[in-house]
Amino acid sequence: MASKPSIPKGTRDFSPVEVAKRQYIIQTIRTNFEKFGFQPIETPSFENSETLMGKYGEEGDRLIFKILNSGDYLAKANATHLEAKDSTKLTASISEKALRYDLTVPFARYVVQHQNEIEFPFKRYQIQPVWRADRPQKGRFREFFQCDADVVGSQSLWQEVELVQLYDAVFTDLGLNGATVKINNRKILSGIAEVIGASDKLIDFTVALDKLDKIGEEGVKKEMMDKGITETAIQKVQPLFNFTGTITEKLEKLSQLLAESQEGMKGIAELRFICDKVLELGLATVILDLDVTLARGLNYYTGAIFEVAAPKGVTMGSIGGGGRYDDLTGIFGLKNMSGVGISFGLDRIYLVIEELDLFPKTVTISTKALFLNYGENEALYAMSAIKELRASGIKVEMYPDNVKLGKQFQHADKRHIPYAVIVGDEEMKTGQYALKNLTTGEQILVDLEGLKKSLLA
Repeated sequence: MASKPSIPKGTRDFSPVEVAKRQYIIQTIRTNFEKFGFQPIETPSFENSETLMGKYGEEGDRLIFKILNSGDYLAKANATHLEAKDSTKLTASISEKALRYDLTVPFARYVVQHQNEIEFPFKRYQIQPVWRADRPQKGRFREFFQCDADVVGSQSLWQEVELVQLYDAVFTDLGLNGATVKINNRKILSGIAEVIGASDKLIDFTVALDKLDKIGEEGVKKEMMDKGITETAIQKVQPLFNFTGTITEKLEKLSQLLAESQEGMKGIAELRFICDKVLELGLATVILDLDVTLARGLNYYTGAIFEVAAPKGVTMGSIGGGGRYDDLTGIFGLKNMSGVGISFGLDRIYLVIEELDLFPKTVTISTKALFLNYGENEALYAMSAIKELRASGIKVEMYPDNVKLGKQFQHADKRHIPYAVIVGDEEMKTGQYALKNLTTGEQILVDLEGLKKSLLA
């Protein structure tokens, strides 16, 4: 007996209704990307391992899906590492490719590889799946889509200002009022590490601090101490665990804390420019907030960093994030190419919209009308009308089999098709169609032009 089929944990099948809702979100994001001047590109689902490894920090590297070499992958395996069962070192000899972890590093590779064809500053967007060997949980999957927008080739902070506005435009169009765009700057985090005497532990410090909302103050302190950050240094950053006030007030507090750090003060100046300009231009529905604990655990950010929280009342991790990277392309040989970008978490945004019941009812309507099948002659008459209606952009179809009408109506009901079109001998004689509203039960007799107008209404 065949075993019941299944799919890997952290992956999902999507029904027609779910796909329609996902496409609604994607189209909203894509429309705004293009409105802001971003151009689409696509990159392969997998890259050479050397392209990805070492770009996301130790934690990120562990979550990269490696692809075994084709054929007898053990033929080239290092015998010493194989015998020692050293999986970390063995992997390099049996796996030369890996599924992409995000869209940003492949984008950096794309920019370097195609630099002679690109007009800089280059604004690109990319909507494709990525893979992470993470522990599946609510809102966290092993295969999921990212929707990224990046600008590379400009150091102007106006780009950051525009990206906050882009978040505002997308979430406003999706009806996600009250989403919070949290902002910080890696230079500020470097400055904090400097003034507490922990510059050599910057990555450990930022990774731990970034977990404040997940493991709490005591959990962060314990992780910092486990990483070798002294208790004295941790005491100096105590104010960060309860950092309140307006953005202006927070910047003033940071100015006092980082007065002795040139790097930290530069980060404050950058944040002040971005926040001042965004607030002066105004936001429609999102809230801008300075979150000094925001670190984002990726090594390549060098300036502003963003993270978007769902509206209050929704329990969900971040639904977007990004930041400035001053030399990401440098890892591939192209120096001094600054970039900044943001990402929208499609899957989490879907869950939030679903929880708040914000999907428009029309999103899941795929077919507007079902032509009932009364027989061969009637079907041919119906298909002629269907062809014209489709040419006008109206989604219609015919039930393929000449079966009992009850079964055909039942099919329309289960498919949530709002109208049925009835074509019998009388309708064919007069060149008309009986259009039935399956919600109200109302039925009218119309010609083809009237049918077209009714279904377009």
